[in-house]
Amino acid sequence: MTADAPALPVLTQGWSALSVLHGRIEAHLGHVLESEHGLSAREYALLDVLSRQHDGVGGHLQMRQVAHTLVLSQSATTRLVTRLEDRGLLSRYLCPTDRRGIYTDVTDAGAELLDAARPAHGTALRAALAEAARDASLAPLVRALQTPPAPVAVAA
Repeated sequence: MTADAPALPVLTQGWSALSVLHGRIEAHLGHVLESEHGLSAREYALLDVLSRQHDGVGGHLQMRQVAHTLVLSQSATTRLVTRLEDRGLLSRYLCPTDRRGIYTDVTDAGAELLDAARPAHGTALRAALAEAARDASLAPLVRALQTPPAPVAVAA
């Protein structure tokens, strides 16, 4: 171990705290979004990611890119997309240049629901972070989250 490398117990504790923080935030977001808009936290995240696509070359995400972005397996992503497609919130289509690729777009109904849910998501996120900041073991992570990060690139 190098002198500047943190000891394994420190990394383990940090990872555990991050896992706890993520779980608490996701549970709170899921409860608020489900009760107010009929969306799970994952469904909201999927709609949000897909709503940020743009037209043009490289503007749409293939299903494997969506799975990578949401940190879900390919099968879990397919089930999630199917569930929202069945509700009329998403649509799928074949890539016009590579018929093996499948793209997913947010429908007008999905965009309306997402727009309606965004304020609740923001409020719930702020509330969950404020609650977590009161826990001494989570406060440093909350502060880190409140520092503007570099943009996250979507994997190709």
